[in-house]
Amino acid sequence: MPLQFVGIDPDTETGDSPTVWIDTDKQELLFQGWTATPDEEARIYGEAGTAPGHASGVPPHETIIRIPARMVHLIRKACDDLERSTDR
Repeated sequence: MPLQFVGIDPDTETGDSPTVWIDTDKQELLFQGWTATPDEEARIYGEAGTAPGHASGVPPHETIIRIPARMVHLIRKACDDLERSTDR
């Protein structure tokens, strides 16, 4: 099944903004967001420290993205939609 669009930042003005999708085949959430700056990444690992079982820093195949809090309802909807897709 193709990716299912869930929603876009409700305050978007240009259509070039954070977006949420779900992949029901892989049971994954996908986010488009603003790329964290190197300073933000350093703050994450400097202030939060290393998460248990996680190396320090961001691996080359991963990224940290920023999603505005105003999109929480879309992320909840994505989680609910994805969960319902496994109930079928």
